[in-house]
Amino acid sequence: MECIINSKLILKDEIVNMNLYFEDGIIKEISNRVPCDETIIDAANSYVSPGFVDIHTHGRGGIDTMDVTTDTIDQLSNAHLKTGVTTFLPTTMTMPVERISQAIDVISQMKDKVTGAKIGGVHLEGPFINKIYKGAQAEDCIIEPTLDNYKKLTAHHELVKKITLAPEVVKDKELIPYLTSQGVSVSIGHTNATYTEALKAIEAGANSTTHTYNAMTPLKHRDPGVVGASMLHDVYAELILDGVHVSYPAATILYKMKGPEHLVLITDSLEAASMEDGVYHLGGQEVFVKDGQARLKDGTLAGSVVAMNEAIKNARDHLGMSLCEAINCASRNPANCIHNEKIGRLEKGCQADFVFFDDDLTINQVYINGERRL
Repeated sequence: MECIINSKLILKDEIVNMNLYFEDGIIKEISNRVPCDETIIDAANSYVSPGFVDIHTHGRGGIDTMDVTTDTIDQLSNAHLKTGVTTFLPTTMTMPVERISQAIDVISQMKDKVTGAKIGGVHLEGPFINKIYKGAQAEDCIIEPTLDNYKKLTAHHELVKKITLAPEVVKDKELIPYLTSQGVSVSIGHTNATYTEALKAIEAGANSTTHTYNAMTPLKHRDPGVVGASMLHDVYAELILDGVHVSYPAATILYKMKGPEHLVLITDSLEAASMEDGVYHLGGQEVFVKDGQARLKDGTLAGSVVAMNEAIKNARDHLGMSLCEAINCASRNPANCIHNEKIGRLEKGCQADFVFFDDDLTINQVYINGERRL
């Protein structure tokens, strides 16, 4: 058994100076017990938190999810690892069905072979979206959201842990209930839905809103839209907290409305994340990155270049969150959103995924399944 000592352990509601024991990739004990025969890991007074969980990311480190190969997907997993992410959902784009299927085939082959952050499944962002709020998605690849079309997207449906769709274009009443029955997190996004249409989707099983505020109907005093539905109802709200996609005051309002247990920090990162400014690609489209912003040629925001540790720092510094709350929004909450209660928390019986960092959220060490990988 191994034991982490001299750390500031970040639990759900408090930071404690206790020892953490783990073995065979599982947390066994958190206590003040003095180690005896255990192998000691001295944290040297670093913070130790659960590994971060990014459930919406299109790429990083020069690698795009839609273009992954059996070689490059390992590079992608290691690029995420450097930001403290220990589990991520490679997120597909609205592209031809064949391209979506090919990307998921590669992910399926490599899911348990990557050496960096773990692949927790796949997030399908589209192709069941509304062209009015398509954002950086390709309009000509949007298809009708039916159960039959969903089944054509991939032969590996067991990998699908989240799907973003526009509920107002869903005419097949079986689709959302079927997805939720399969354990898929259904997220409302890229949508022109009214408040009432969003509420019907939530009642049918949708449990999330995708990059809340962005690419959805806004909150108005006579029409609360999807933003209002997200704020008022018991769903998880994704948030890109880079200071570009959503202003800090608006993000603070969302946080105050959702509370610390239903806000989910995401990166929505593209291949340009962790890279220098320049011209990159997202879903087959050119993206121009400058000064921390990624935009299409027409100026449309196209994902972000933020890292998860940066988003957590922004939550602490700009939204008035405690460090525990900010960490929960990047670990426990996204794990809960995709129905995985074995990751994203420092608790007995959970997976031994840890991140060591300092006061500035600089990542120093990362452990996955009890093994040091950074």
